[in-house]
Amino acid sequence: MHVVVTGASSGIGRAIALEYGRAGAKLTLVARRRDKLEALARELGTDCFVAPCDLSDLSHAADWLEAAEQANGPIDVLVNNAGVMTLGATAQLPAADGQRMLDVCLGAPLHLTRAVLPGMLARGGGAIVQVSSMAAFAAPPGGTWYSAAKAGLEAFTEGLRAELRGTGVHLLGVYPGPVATPLADAGYAAYEPNGVVSALPLGSPERLAQLIRRGVERRQRTLVYPGAFRVGQIFPRFGRWFTNAVSPKLKTLPTGSATAAMLPPAP
Repeated sequence: MHVVVTGASSGIGRAIALEYGRAGAKLTLVARRRDKLEALARELGTDCFVAPCDLSDLSHAADWLEAAEQANGPIDVLVNNAGVMTLGATAQLPAADGQRMLDVCLGAPLHLTRAVLPGMLARGGGAIVQVSSMAAFAAPPGGTWYSAAKAGLEAFTEGLRAELRGTGVHLLGVYPGPVATPLADAGYAAYEPNGVVSALPLGSPERLAQLIRRGVERRQRTLVYPGAFRVGQIFPRFGRWFTNAVSPKLKTLPTGSATAAMLPPAP
């Protein structure tokens, strides 16, 4: 089995790569940082193709595809996991930061899905995992661009699922809530302390990776993790109300800028 994981160098993507590596899969690891990918490939000790790529450059986002298939064969599972998040007041957030979120979190998964889909359809099988976010259903303050990108990915996934009915190609939509990753830690740091938010369940990337692999095997349609957040998917109006009610305020930088935090680009 050949599995592609984008954003593989840290966080959820790294955990997914390790999970599939332990299961004996051949892996293609996609991220910006070659050194991180090569270190992960050595740790995995399995057949790995390392594909350094800046997925915000959509015209070249799939340039690695042909070489990856030459190395490990046709792609059986594509995990679109890479993401970038910049938090800040919408009126002051630089447009370039917003565009980068749209490119990495929405544009790249759409381009890569389009790139692998013809081969999967021709073979009558394969799986595409779209790692979205619970932010697709309820946008927190300061996360409007990010939430728009994730909501767009959710809409794309649901529409494509209907198109692929009966083809043998499977789609799994993944909607993480808070998961203990560097991205999440930096996100929390952008807000004022809030007792309600700190009491919410926090998932682990390792457990999420296990659930993703199991979800692909069982041809599961959607996965919400931690499970307590499933109510926000089933009842999005409640999720939006709850998010608006308990979301903490964005911090203001000493300079007076309304941009609370700019997280590092996707791994």
